[in-house]
Amino acid sequence: MKTFRIILTTTVFLLISCTFSMAQCAMCRATVGSNLSEGRGVIGTGINDGILYLLAITYLSIPTLIFIWYRSAKKEMNLKLKLNR
Repeated sequence: MKTFRIILTTTVFLLISCTFSMAQCAMCRATVGSNLSEGRGVIGTGINDGILYLLAITYLSIPTLIFIWYRSAKKEMNLKLKLNR
């Protein structure tokens, strides 16, 4: 139950903090668009790489947390089964 509470609290925190970071997407797009139109594509490439990095970290961290939760739940279940024998 404690693990579930920690995961729930973390999920709620991440969802709340996500709304603040989404406001920058329009700003990034405007910056990339103005830099590309002026012929300076280096800044736009860096911003795009940063966005892809943030995307990859998000999609890699969620399965990792699910795996850790599954493994700890499995260990806890095995411990309970051993105690009931």
